[in-house]
Amino acid sequence: MSQRKKKQAGLQALFFIIISVLLVSASIVFLLNWDDYLRKGLDLEGGIYVLLEAVDTGDAEIDYDAIQRAMTIIRQRVDELGVVEPVLQREGERRIRIELPGIDDPGQAMAVIGRTAMLTFLSPEGEVILTGANLKNAYFTRGEYNQPVVALEFDAEGREIFARATQEYLHQVIAIYLDEELVSAPVVQAVITDGNAIITGIGSAEEAHSIALMLRSGALPVRLVELETRSVGPLLGENALRLAFSAGIVGLLLVALFMLFYYRFAGLVSVISLIVYLAVVFLVLAALKATLTLPGLAGLILSIGMAVDANVLIFERVKEELRLGKTILTAINTGFELALRAILDANITTVIVALVLFIVASGPVRGFAVVLLIGIMASFLTAIFLTRMLLRMAARSRLLKKPAYLGYRG
Repeated sequence: MSQRKKKQAGLQALFFIIISVLLVSASIVFLLNWDDYLRKGLDLEGGIYVLLEAVDTGDAEIDYDAIQRAMTIIRQRVDELGVVEPVLQREGERRIRIELPGIDDPGQAMAVIGRTAMLTFLSPEGEVILTGANLKNAYFTRGEYNQPVVALEFDAEGREIFARATQEYLHQVIAIYLDEELVSAPVVQAVITDGNAIITGIGSAEEAHSIALMLRSGALPVRLVELETRSVGPLLGENALRLAFSAGIVGLLLVALFMLFYYRFAGLVSVISLIVYLAVVFLVLAALKATLTLPGLAGLILSIGMAVDANVLIFERVKEELRLGKTILTAINTGFELALRAILDANITTVIVALVLFIVASGPVRGFAVVLLIGIMASFLTAIFLTRMLLRMAARSRLLKKPAYLGYRG
């Protein structure tokens, strides 16, 4: 080999090493800090699971539109609670399933998300003067004696109605009810023309915050009853996550050892690609602001198997070309081209199944399908492009000096 070719081979070898070290290092750093970028679901982080059902009270029809409006209002309330990535899904015709990761007080959460929050102002004779339909804003504040109160602001129509009511009932009581429960019964001291009022008699600042939140999001169009509530402790989620990752790491190590033993240098390249593949999957999930759950981890582990399977198909094709007497670089190029169709067939059939699961299923099954889809696409890209690039680079650098380095034992 001439000095020029030796120099080029040395540069290729150095380039291969630098690229491999950078890819693996960056991937490992990202994977070790995945929980800083990726949200965890209820089964991993802990929280509460709630199943609600709309019941017929005769006041409103329970139809598709009513349930959808109820879900929208509950979503607004949950968002104001500060819950990260809640799950809110319809089940059947009248049920709503809610998962709130990171919430450890089911009672407090249910007091906010499941309450109808129908606000009414009544005269001493029980006549409805004003309702929450004319409410523009509601917020927590402190009263004259530092007591917690909820300040109310009405729209233009409500301002006019409230002004007439305070003039008509001057020095009389106007009772304020929330869901038929008396929360305040102030005596009108003056005519209020600015459309502002306050709710007093609230026990704590937390309760005032909750009432204001519910009033801002609006009243639920239907009455919801609690069918089931489950608390998932953070310790249980941590144990599930630890066991799942332990199983995944053990599986990855066994696969890596097998690939290294059976395919040698090519096995090392596949291990590098596999590490990068995992980082790509987690990076895409983080970019999509997805939530990782135990079913999602199952989909990830399944896609890892498919990523390894793609490398096995490629390496076996390369070995077949080596048996025909072709050079290492030619065998790599031809082997990839011949393996591409088989890899595509396997991936496309799995993608179809994952798409069907995503379309027809819900909840954990849908999360499984999402991670599986992302994993399949990432495995295909890393196997076809990254593994091929690294192997060709190694072949040109003379790091692959013998067919045996590719697992060929002919």
